[in-house]
Amino acid sequence: MDIELVELGGNIKLEMVLVPKGKFLMGSPELEEGRSEYEVQRRIILTKDFFVGKYAVTQEQWQILMGNNPSKNKGVNFPVTNVSWDDCKVFLKKLKGKTGKSYRLLTEAEWEYSCRSGTTTPYFFVENVTQNKANFDVGNIVAVGSYKPNSFGLHDMHGNIWEWCEDWFAVYDIDDNVDPINTSEGDQRVLRGGSFYGYVAMLRSSSRGLSPQASQSEFAGFRLARAK
Repeated sequence: MDIELVELGGNIKLEMVLVPKGKFLMGSPELEEGRSEYEVQRRIILTKDFFVGKYAVTQEQWQILMGNNPSKNKGVNFPVTNVSWDDCKVFLKKLKGKTGKSYRLLTEAEWEYSCRSGTTTPYFFVENVTQNKANFDVGNIVAVGSYKPNSFGLHDMHGNIWEWCEDWFAVYDIDDNVDPINTSEGDQRVLRGGSFYGYVAMLRSSSRGLSPQASQSEFAGFRLARAK
């Protein structure tokens, strides 16, 4: 596994995992339990390898770079929450100033591809998700890395927090198949992954959340990406 360590200072590091380029079927089959009408399947080609955060950005990582901790539920190794899509962009700008490298949010297609990690089932576990495999429907957040990773080495892709993606929320364009990203301005940004408060269907690999980009919620944070 190809790992990149990003030094933030104070012996605090971000871990990034290299995800290989590839093809996959995005969205869900019509008979998948919990499916929404916005998950129409389309074949996607991602043409370049890319780095993805091994974990969601934590509160101590946010604190050392931003000088504050907006999270409602405090914990050093808890994911940072109560951050808007706009707040994430400020963090990314500061991170570039610190490292000289350009980090970003995952596109929605990259997120689902990274979550699935080669699987075609509703969850990357293959069998159904249970509470010893992901944090959901319990009412409390937990530290990153509390559950086993998927085959790409990424933790907590199901549950714990929703994760902001780069895209505006829209009905899928089934003809937009190569490195897709919805840049057509709307009024909601995409969230992925489900949360500690949500029910199990929200945790599916194909499940799509949405929220205004200025919204700050105790259920939402983010994960980083970077071009190889």
